[in-house]
Amino acid sequence: MTTTSLSRAGTTTGPGRRPTGRRHRRDWRGWAFVAPFMVVFAAMIIAPVVYALYLSLFRQQLIGGNSFVGLGNYLAVFQDDKFWASLGRVTIFLVVQVPIMLVLSLVAALALDSARLHGAGFFRIALFLPYAVPGVVAALIWGFIYGDQFGLTASLNHLLGTGLQPLSGPWVLASIGNIVTWEFMGYNMLIFYAALRVIPGELYEAAEIDGAGAFRTVFSIKLPAIRGALVIATIFSIIGSFQLFNEPNLLKQLAPNAISSYFTPNMYAYNLSFAGQQFNYAATVAIVMGVLTAVIAYVVQLRGTPKEARR
Repeated sequence: MTTTSLSRAGTTTGPGRRPTGRRHRRDWRGWAFVAPFMVVFAAMIIAPVVYALYLSLFRQQLIGGNSFVGLGNYLAVFQDDKFWASLGRVTIFLVVQVPIMLVLSLVAALALDSARLHGAGFFRIALFLPYAVPGVVAALIWGFIYGDQFGLTASLNHLLGTGLQPLSGPWVLASIGNIVTWEFMGYNMLIFYAALRVIPGELYEAAEIDGAGAFRTVFSIKLPAIRGALVIATIFSIIGSFQLFNEPNLLKQLAPNAISSYFTPNMYAYNLSFAGQQFNYAATVAIVMGVLTAVIAYVVQLRGTPKEARR
């Protein structure tokens, strides 16, 4: 082939020259694969958040209709006693219930991983089974147990002559915490158990050679190895605590004097929106709680992640 024919084919390359043939075309096949997810993510996550932000900047007034108030709704939220009361309740719930649930889940996972528990498969399924029960059904089951006019508590009161009232006064939050622990202990146990199963066996062999006992192995090998799982479970539990809604909302029918319409921030936003028709203020409460939850979860992640892993 002559030089002329090569130049016509666009394949001649001299010193300092770039090929003049086919240009590189960007491959869009990867975007085509993720496009369905991006569409769903934009429609179901981004769009509602943007719309909620838009609603939070307006206020429905008797005269003038829906008017722009800027950050007025956010200032009102921070001065709202009902919001702070609901936030205080879920904070107490978080501080007390989450550590208890995670410790119980961790102990169960360590027991299953120890190979000393007979029937480990049965106990693993039995502990995880409550998580498979829908939250609404779980609240109804425990509502029947807690009811002092009917159900198990009423039967015990009648049999023993006691006056137990699990859904009254300060016991309400503890009763709800018991329900949530029953529901999610198996889920967190499975996270810890899965993390324990992937620990290299060489570490256990080295610990045995060094004469480490069972407790030393737990604190020196197992717990440091599942630190990431502990952080993930803690973050999930924090998010779940701030999103507390199903259990108190369903139990409210049994204890209307103990569980108010603003018992938790989610209940407050729900009742503001659907019962009070205050959609703008409800959106503001939801956004404030979303930002607060994200900040706390991020702080926990930073505190729980080793410095080497942050780099």
